[in-house]
Amino acid sequence: MKVELFPFQKRALVDIRLKTAEALGSYHRTHAPQVVSFTAPTGAGKTIIMASLIESIFFGDESYMEQQNAIVIWLSDSPQLNEQSKLKIDAKADRIRLGRCVTVSEDSFDMELFEDGHIYFLNTQKLSKTSKLTKNGDGRTYTIWQTIANTAREKSDRLYFIIDEAHRGMQGREAGKATTIMQKFLKGSEEDKIPPMPLVIGMSATPQRFNVLVEGTSSTIHKSIVTADEVRASGLLKDRIVITYPEESTVNKDMAILQAAADDWQEKWQHWTQYCQEQHYAYVNPVFVIQVLNGSNGKLTDTDLQDCLQKIEERTGFRFDAGQVVHTFGEKGTITVGGLDVRYVEPSDISEDRNIRVVFFKENLSTGWDCPRAETMMSFKHASDATYIAQLLGRMVRTPMQMHITVDEVLNDVHLFLPHFNEDTVKDVVDALQSAEGGDIPTDVYGETPNQRRYDTLTVRPGRKKPNNNMPGQLSLDISGGTTEQDEATTTDSQSQGGTGAAKPVSEISPPAVNTAESSSFSSMVESSDIQATDATSTADNGISAPVAESSAGENADEADQETPVDLFDREEVMKFINDAGLLSYNVRVVRINNYLTSLFKMAHLLTMSGLHRMAIREVQSEIADMIHNYVEDLKTCGEYDDLVLQVKQFKLATQIFDAFGETVDNYYVHNLFTTTDTDVDRQFRIAESKLGNEGIGNIYGNKYIDEDDPNGFKVDVILFVADEDSMNKLHTYAQQRFHRLNDDYRRHIATSVDEKIRRQYDTIVSDGDVVSKHNFRLPETIQVPHEAGGKAYRDHLFVSDATGIAILKLNTWEIGTLEEEQAQDGFVCFIRNPSRGAWSLCIPYEMDGEMKPAYPDFIIVRRDPVSKYVIDILEPHRADLDDNLSKAKGFAEYARQNPGLGRIQLIRQMKQASGTYKYKRLDMSKSAVRDKVSHAQTSEELNHLFDTDGFFV
Repeated sequence: MKVELFPFQKRALVDIRLKTAEALGSYHRTHAPQVVSFTAPTGAGKTIIMASLIESIFFGDESYMEQQNAIVIWLSDSPQLNEQSKLKIDAKADRIRLGRCVTVSEDSFDMELFEDGHIYFLNTQKLSKTSKLTKNGDGRTYTIWQTIANTAREKSDRLYFIIDEAHRGMQGREAGKATTIMQKFLKGSEEDKIPPMPLVIGMSATPQRFNVLVEGTSSTIHKSIVTADEVRASGLLKDRIVITYPEESTVNKDMAILQAAADDWQEKWQHWTQYCQEQHYAYVNPVFVIQVLNGSNGKLTDTDLQDCLQKIEERTGFRFDAGQVVHTFGEKGTITVGGLDVRYVEPSDISEDRNIRVVFFKENLSTGWDCPRAETMMSFKHASDATYIAQLLGRMVRTPMQMHITVDEVLNDVHLFLPHFNEDTVKDVVDALQSAEGGDIPTDVYGETPNQRRYDTLTVRPGRKKPNNNMPGQLSLDISGGTTEQDEATTTDSQSQGGTGAAKPVSEISPPAVNTAESSSFSSMVESSDIQATDATSTADNGISAPVAESSAGENADEADQETPVDLFDREEVMKFINDAGLLSYNVRVVRINNYLTSLFKMAHLLTMSGLHRMAIREVQSEIADMIHNYVEDLKTCGEYDDLVLQVKQFKLATQIFDAFGETVDNYYVHNLFTTTDTDVDRQFRIAESKLGNEGIGNIYGNKYIDEDDPNGFKVDVILFVADEDSMNKLHTYAQQRFHRLNDDYRRHIATSVDEKIRRQYDTIVSDGDVVSKHNFRLPETIQVPHEAGGKAYRDHLFVSDATGIAILKLNTWEIGTLEEEQAQDGFVCFIRNPSRGAWSLCIPYEMDGEMKPAYPDFIIVRRDPVSKYVIDILEPHRADLDDNLSKAKGFAEYARQNPGLGRIQLIRQMKQASGTYKYKRLDMSKSAVRDKVSHAQTSEELNHLFDTDGFFV
């Protein structure tokens, strides 16, 4: 494949390949039809997985021989879906030659049997009673039913029938017809004289959907399931879908929500542009998708398109040019909207056309359409269309860069604006997403009104005015998909002057009446949280202000919006110190995706490509070639080599005779012995190469140790090495040790790499290699935190609002008490609220009941230090009655041992005093004596005793 599969896709591919092989074998033993049911949530990349499966069937892998005479029939209920699937296979499956994918045509298709080595695309419309394909006559010798029946009878050993149920776009009667036709291939059809297909692979978004299809069949079903959690962890999809709907009192809801949508789209432009320039990526150019109403009384649409464009231009200050606004209406051709030519574009072409800014559509984007650049959507549909809205939104959850953005969490959301929905009908959309569009959709879905945001955006760069290269009133960006010469010159100039090299983002200029997203957010934040930023701050001994106290809302909200407070400390300096400190953080998986050999090769390639260790891959390849050489030399020394070579160069032809019930009669009696040909040796060599990771190890061994008198002898050596179980065990032990050695040697260097893509690839490689994998903890520049009523304003949180210089967080009593004690200490600088399961969160593994689990300590504290300037602490307030206390304490003790540069790592308990007040007792794992006692503790009572003997109050 031309694309690297995500970990969950690799696992699914292995699972489906195994079940497919088992099912085909079972069919030939029992002659009972077999079904492999493959279900995966929306956005899991089912088509890519199936393309990889087909490539694996045709060309083999480390577990299965190639089957280049295989036949694949791909059936869906939509010609457009078939065409998209065909294009994906042609584009992504590099070993499948162009021309192998064939769309069955009503006009020209007429074959007795499907041809070996091809993939045929059918849709249910072409199998209806009115279709030419289902009738003889007009020069047609064979109907499609006869072709299918003949192939199933003559080529059942290599026929794979795929039913694509993943994108059911049809509704009602049409959907029923499609289901009936699909079931013919599962049940057989006397009317059409076709038997049940020997092997059917069903793709579906939900198990319920495919269960309806196979209901009443006698097929044996093999299930392969991708869970929502697997997809969520991949970074392939956005973290959140945020659905905005109007408040009940809102007048002119359409335009009010459209303006909010325009603000969101403008904000996405700004964040994506800055991110892409700073990370040196091609521009994403987010698309604003607007669903308009159908037309009545001869009108194209009942939505005023001119008014929509005017409102967007007024709100953003952007002036559209020809080609930047397009439509996908069934009435193809160019239309004129307010003097602007709006051309028709095929939905499948939107994603690749970087000039497109705004897309108007009606109903043709709900199924099979993918545009990861569609970051903001507005729909004028009414609340009765909840299911349809859900189907559409399911097409927009993919990330533009196919990875989670760690630097800026704003870029991990997709927004939908629904002016004709309310809180109840938005819940209907959420329900539709989870039931009809992928089961437990692997993305969090929230509803909110414009003045009650669910999440607040915080940054380490508050109040920083972003540079502006554009003319006043413009939002224009480079639309070429790459960096312009001017951009490069600007970046270079910035770096030469000692700047950060931060790229200049899109213009922030907006009409005076328009609030920025941040200030709007803060205004609503103040109103809903009953807080305000005032000067009534308490000051700790070190002179740094403690958090702003809660008070009634409203008095100083305007002042907070107008002026950002002077920072208490250098936030970017603190963030850099934390990121350079080399603190470990961990990923905890349920299963390991790759074996260590695969992970080792990936790590070596990354180190070579990044320039950190240019000889890494060559060294690894050479070392494995030496292992093969040493194995062969040992065989020659002990006199076993020649006999083993003879075994490789001969093969036994066994004939099995079966009775009527499929039981063998002659017990695998060997009838003939033949000498292999060079072709047979080459086939075994390819299998051996596959088991060695397809890294060219065999040829590298041959080049290094070739015997001039036997130029093909090296192939037999490699075959012998792979066939020897002890040798392969030694190879995998070597791979594990070498992988961890490279990881330990270069982890710190990769953590400080300026290229986020390199860091992301490294994280994936390490996570796939171990169930518990270690990384260097690294903070982003921008995060998003839940917006909760009753929160408290803090100026000394590392991440704060860009507009106000404060963070509003809702902590529990224990957390507030612990934090207040910290803020009162000499040298306290700031804190970070460490979120549970966030993409950037600090994670510490611990073992409980034989299973590894992740822990997310509540606080990261930064204090001043006379030697290193800063020191980092980790604090975890934790209830004593919880079952995980001892396990977490042991995990924290081990973490402290591995991170000697930490200041403190404390487990903290709330203790009630005789006076009725509470104090907080701490057990510090950074002390070696405490660490040793915790490591040897066996019960929770022993840990409680340690709090008595070694715990302390501050």
